[in-house]
Amino acid sequence: MKTAMPQRDTRPASAGTGTMRAIVQDRYGSDPAEVLRLATIARPAVGDGEVLVRVHAAGVDRGTWHLMTGLPKLMRLMGFGLRRPQQPNPGRGLAGSVVAVGRNVPTLEPGDEVYGTVEGSFAEFCRADPGRLARKPANLTFAQAAAVPVSGVTALQAVRKAQVGAGEKVLVIGASGGVGTFAVQLAAARGAEVTGVCSAAKADLVRALGADHVLDYARHDFADGVHRYDVILDIGGNTRLSHLRRALVPAGRLVIVGGETGGRWTGGFGRQLRAMALSPFVSQELGMLASSENSEDLSALRELLEWGTVTPAVDRTFPLPEVPDAIRHLAEGGARGKVVVTL
Repeated sequence: MKTAMPQRDTRPASAGTGTMRAIVQDRYGSDPAEVLRLATIARPAVGDGEVLVRVHAAGVDRGTWHLMTGLPKLMRLMGFGLRRPQQPNPGRGLAGSVVAVGRNVPTLEPGDEVYGTVEGSFAEFCRADPGRLARKPANLTFAQAAAVPVSGVTALQAVRKAQVGAGEKVLVIGASGGVGTFAVQLAAARGAEVTGVCSAAKADLVRALGADHVLDYARHDFADGVHRYDVILDIGGNTRLSHLRRALVPAGRLVIVGGETGGRWTGGFGRQLRAMALSPFVSQELGMLASSENSEDLSALRELLEWGTVTPAVDRTFPLPEVPDAIRHLAEGGARGKVVVTL
């Protein structure tokens, strides 16, 4: 008996078909319950170079919060919408199944399970660029896979930019967060001696992910003058550049991945600019990461995930109507690893 194969849907993007549930926002604001709401809207149409994905799970990250609040305000000037969000759905990372494929997309077929980054993943369906998708790791659930695209790719690129090598001493600041949990594992996989900085309540998680040492940021100063590191990956907080340099060896490398509490206008971005300006004049390499979303890095991560070298640390899952609660949980700082929305 011959089994019918799924038909390739290559309809052009003249109109979407049907409706879907999605989270939408019309204005910026700091309270998720006030600016985010669940609505029924039209499904997105598929362009010639795009695919339509049925979303099974979506990741929540700090970028989600920034898109919701419009902070720092510098991002509004960079094209995210001056007075209101240009993208009415702040979700970005996802895992799901391909439903329809544009006529100019040869790499994917309906039914393929994928993960990656999009605009608007807090919805039942979303339109996606195949260049920002890859096949989902076979050993992961959709919820686990959705935790990877934004934070995992950022961590991979940070470790690569820092040129972490075997035997080097690596300090990961913000080790228990979304990016930090991946950075600890990726640095350890390269044979580095990893020290993670996090709260005491999350120390067991960071150790379980492969950190050799864990520092409680409330009790220990990583720049104590006793320990120095070949590499520092600064993922959380807004530590002064001079303090970070004090913890580096003379020829050490610093990669600033992010920063919070840096003001409503720049969000601490000035610290990254100062690092880059100072770097040519000192023996240490001081820089920042501008991460890029691409299928090649997602495919590289898929191999590490399927080998068991890297494992997503999922803190909690929330259903789609509870996206405001998921974002609030992340913003309050209690998450151990990633927060995920399931559909």
